[in-house]
Amino acid sequence: MNNLINLARHLPIGEPVPALSISRVVLAAPRRGLPLELRLTAPAVGDDLPILLLSHGHGPSLYTPSKDGYGPLANFLAEQGFVVIQPTHLNSKVAGLGADAPGAPLFWRSRVEDMSLIIDQLDEIQAQAPFVAGRWNKARIAALGHSLGGQTVGMLLGARLNDPQDPAATNVNLFEPRIKAGVLLAPPGNGGADLSAFAAEHYSALNPDFSHMVTPTLVVTGDSDASPHLTVRGVDWHADAYHCSPGRKTLLVLTGGKHGLGGVAGYDAAETDDENPDRLAATQRLTAAYLRSALTGDDGAWAQACEALSGSASALGHVESK
Repeated sequence: MNNLINLARHLPIGEPVPALSISRVVLAAPRRGLPLELRLTAPAVGDDLPILLLSHGHGPSLYTPSKDGYGPLANFLAEQGFVVIQPTHLNSKVAGLGADAPGAPLFWRSRVEDMSLIIDQLDEIQAQAPFVAGRWNKARIAALGHSLGGQTVGMLLGARLNDPQDPAATNVNLFEPRIKAGVLLAPPGNGGADLSAFAAEHYSALNPDFSHMVTPTLVVTGDSDASPHLTVRGVDWHADAYHCSPGRKTLLVLTGGKHGLGGVAGYDAAETDDENPDRLAATQRLTAAYLRSALTGDDGAWAQACEALSGSASALGHVESK
C-alpha cells in the first residue's frame, strides 16, 4: 500500500510477496584490488526465480552508489519475484578505490567485469545466501543500470567503447551472452562531439558505440533530464542507446522526469532531483513488467502495462518500440 501514488495505480502489478535481503556477500577478486561486495534481495517464497543484476550510478552521495543504495528498485523488484544482486563497484565512495587508482574515476572496465564475475560465481553466492538454493533460474538473467550503471549494462548487452585518452580502449567488447535482457535507466548517450568540454576531459570513456548492442533492451529516460555537465545536446542524448542500437528495443519516456526518474536511487536521496512517488512507481511497475515478459517469453505483462500507460495513466509518459 502506498498512499503517495495516484496515476501509477492504473499500471498493473503482480501480487507482492515477502522479500529477504542479505548483506554482505563477498566474492574473491584478486585482480580487482578489492573483494567484490554484494547485497542480495530475493523473494522469501517461490521457485524458478529470474535473476537481476543491478548496477549503481556515479552520484554525489556517500552510500547510495553502492550495494546499499537503490532500495526503491531492489526491494520492489524482489517483491515482484526477482532475485536482485547489487555489487559495490570500485567508483563507490564508501567501499571503492581512491581517485588515484588505475581506472579512476569511473572504473568503467571493472564495473562491467564485476557483473560477469557475479554470473561466474552464482554457486558461491548461493553458498553465502542459502535461502535461494534451488529456487533461482540461472538461465534467466537480466541486468539493470542507472546513469553510469546504464553504460555498464549497455556494454554487457553488446555496446562497445572507445576512449580517446586511452589507446588500449579501442573498440572494447565485453558482451555478456548469459544476460538475456536489459534495462538502461537514464544512460549516457553518444560521446565525441556530443560531450561537454568537462566530460570530454574528465569522463572521456563516455564514448559508447551502440551499433553492436543486440540484446533486447528497455531504455528509460525523462523528458526533463538535461545534463549540461555531460553533453552539449538536450534531453534526447539519454535516448541514444535506443535510437542507435539494432534489434528489439523499447523506449519509455517519463513526463517531467529528470535524472532521478522519480527517485530510483533512494528515498529522499541527494540523487533524487525529481522526487515524485507517481513517477517512481511508474518506473518500478513498467520495469518489472518489461523484465517479466522479456525473461519468460510471455508478452502479456508488458502488453497490459503499455495498454494502461496509453490509457488512464497516459500523463505519466509514453512508450515506443522498434
